[in-house]
Amino acid sequence: MTVREEIKAELLRHADAAYRDFQGRLIPSIPRDTILGVRTPILRKMAKIYSRREDIGEFLADLPHPTFDENQLHAFIISEERDFDVCLSEVDAFLPYVDNWATCDQLSPRAFGRRSGDLLPLINRWLGSGRTYTVRFGIGMLMRYYLDVRFEAIYLAQVAAIRSDEYYINMMIAWYFATALAKQYEDTIPYLEEHRLSPFVHAKSIQKAIESYRISEEKKGYLRSLKGKGNE
Repeated sequence: MTVREEIKAELLRHADAAYRDFQGRLIPSIPRDTILGVRTPILRKMAKIYSRREDIGEFLADLPHPTFDENQLHAFIISEERDFDVCLSEVDAFLPYVDNWATCDQLSPRAFGRRSGDLLPLINRWLGSGRTYTVRFGIGMLMRYYLDVRFEAIYLAQVAAIRSDEYYINMMIAWYFATALAKQYEDTIPYLEEHRLSPFVHAKSIQKAIESYRISEEKKGYLRSLKGKGNE
């Protein structure tokens, strides 16, 4: 039995119809019949085991995967990779096949955290890809690694300049700005005050910021006053 066959058998063994239906409601962008319903802790455990297999490359190269659960496992396996260059190669090979927000957001490579200073040119490439979930991933990496000690105000402008009709890109932009309000408030608030974001992103950024425990009640009150004042 090949590693691909082993993985598929293991996933089928842990399939949960009730959880599949739950996931299907959360991820309407993919067909319900591609979801097996394997729970995340099981997938994470499998990833730790299979990432150590010398033949795991057979599974990683078997793209596109037919099921959501295989994509989730793939993301978790890549996230276990410790070598930066190997990890980058695997991320770039996988991103064109990512077709939903959950798999995109679960892709969180440990290796990138160790060399976050080398990510910026890669993020720029992902942001310019034109692919929904590659762009979303790039924004996520900019949010994760460039809102603290590596922050520069130009990154806010870079994300604000992204214009898209894609819901899942716009939601990530809003998430980015809500997080930026929590971490870099003084540089970020002009984007809301001066209506530099699309109406949808403006509203969602405020909503997410108000829901955040990292933003003071005083600032939340001010943000509420900016509701409905986005671009017309």
